[in-house]
Amino acid sequence: MTTTQRQIELRYDAVDIDRKWQEKWERDGIYHVDDNDPRPKWFEMTMYPYPSGDLHIGHWYAMAPADAHARFRRMQGYNVLHPIGFDAFGLPAENAAISRGIHPYEWTMSNVENMRRQLRSLGAIYDWDREVVCCLPEYYRWNQWFFIKLYEQGLAYRANAPVVWCPSCQTVLANEQVLNGVCERCDTPITRRDLEQWFLRITDYADELMNFDTLTDWPDKILTMQRNWIGRSEGVEISFDIAEHGLDETEIRTFTTRIDTIFGVTFLVLAPEHPLVSKLTSDGRREEVESYIAQARAASEIDRMSTDKDKSGVFIGAYARNRLNNERVPIYIADYVLTTYGTGAVMGVPAHDSRDLAFARKYRLPVRTVIAPIHWDGREPEEAYVGEGFMTNSGAYDGMTEEEGMRAIADDVEKRGWGKRSVTYRLRDWLISRQRYWGTPIPMVYCDACGVSPVTEADLPVLLPEDAEFRPTGESPLAINDAFVKTVCPQCGGPGRRETDTMDTFMDSAWYMLRYCSPNFSSGPFEPDVTANWMPVKQYTGGAEHAVMHLLYSRFFIKALRDMDMLNIDEPFLRFVQSGCDSRSRPREDEQEPWQCGQP
Repeated sequence: MTTTQRQIELRYDAVDIDRKWQEKWERDGIYHVDDNDPRPKWFEMTMYPYPSGDLHIGHWYAMAPADAHARFRRMQGYNVLHPIGFDAFGLPAENAAISRGIHPYEWTMSNVENMRRQLRSLGAIYDWDREVVCCLPEYYRWNQWFFIKLYEQGLAYRANAPVVWCPSCQTVLANEQVLNGVCERCDTPITRRDLEQWFLRITDYADELMNFDTLTDWPDKILTMQRNWIGRSEGVEISFDIAEHGLDETEIRTFTTRIDTIFGVTFLVLAPEHPLVSKLTSDGRREEVESYIAQARAASEIDRMSTDKDKSGVFIGAYARNRLNNERVPIYIADYVLTTYGTGAVMGVPAHDSRDLAFARKYRLPVRTVIAPIHWDGREPEEAYVGEGFMTNSGAYDGMTEEEGMRAIADDVEKRGWGKRSVTYRLRDWLISRQRYWGTPIPMVYCDACGVSPVTEADLPVLLPEDAEFRPTGESPLAINDAFVKTVCPQCGGPGRRETDTMDTFMDSAWYMLRYCSPNFSSGPFEPDVTANWMPVKQYTGGAEHAVMHLLYSRFFIKALRDMDMLNIDEPFLRFVQSGCDSRSRPREDEQEPWQCGQP
């Protein structure tokens, strides 16, 4: 007798069969990982999901390859650790809670429970005993502990700085969270503010973060994105004389990678936020200058540095003197110059820089060739010349090649005290302050007598108050919660005020791979010996959009912990596998076709 499809459907219930075997697997603990298993260890991770409500095909599209690879390694005889958790702090939960009139914790944990159930139903080989949920105090207390350790090492500091501000989210954004001049979360055009903020000194590790020698199994695209983001430049920091203006400051410092073109400088450009702008601006130019500054502060740094943007600027009515040829050059401000990069001042060499040439032609500034090709006819170039040649119009340095000129001029300005060889980076220190509720409280206390002090370790975690008003007002919701703010100074025992900003959620994911190794360890963020046996992660799967945020921050974090003798490794992830891309998504490098985004 032929078995019909209908008969097969009646006798085989896929849901019941799946449930039966998944329950057996759980009873038998077949995916439980034993740290003492003698087999060689394999640590496989995929980026933990944000608990947005329901799993969708995109989640499993990212998770399934890692799950399949973990199974493959298990069949090869490895003791495989393949954990999962939830990236549970952040703006989306807070905004969703506001719109629904519920507490972020309630909304988040409801979603965690639902997504946990859905993930279990898929039958992945996750060891659920190792789950981490970063909004729980037993996790975020270690965020605070790490912050204090970084502060004690001088790697966490507070500074007044221009920051990117989202008027809708009512919080500071990192530069990486701005896309095309708008907040990546809500698409609102950003503005800029000056605020006291907490930073981590990731720039102290810039050179080491540029070393990719051990990351041979990372996609070239990801490494290129990190290399460009760090942006290491070698050159000379040289000063221009402004003594004629009678200020306390007598010079403007600029950084250049082409000191051989110093005789071609025909103007200087300052960042609109440069502290000397207000002092140097003449009365007749002040109104126009202030208007331009306001306009510049409404744009993101990424937009201001865009090569596609038309360059604009304003003459401030002041001059500086080039010490090498004694020539006075006009000083402008322009939004493409940033105070957070280099010195906040650049020298304009229009004959040898296309941006400077466009600026000079727009404002009718002189163009002087100082590096000439072999068969130069003496005429002004139609395009900026950036090729090899010999120095001309450069006094005693005429006839030298550009390399010879670089060495000779650098030597001379160092001898005369006019400048020095220097290295700069595009990378900024990691801004971690957020003026929102749903994040890890920063564990610092302010005292009128003692200044700023970290909370004592015995008083961790500093808990988020459950009764806070978390609707955005432009300052941290914690700032209006007196029960949270008022505390005791850890130094003198007198009245103190808690820090009311919370941490960037990338702090949560900077070290979560370590917690997976010993999630129930209570004497520290991780058990050192167990973690040493598992780390580094052998293979990590995730999206390229995290190249200059999460992945870079994790690399920095591991190196900082190594230098504090907490770890003996240099990198968190030996191999990174990039998830596939959807052509309708909004990746950072959207010029690639979908099939070009994956890694075999």
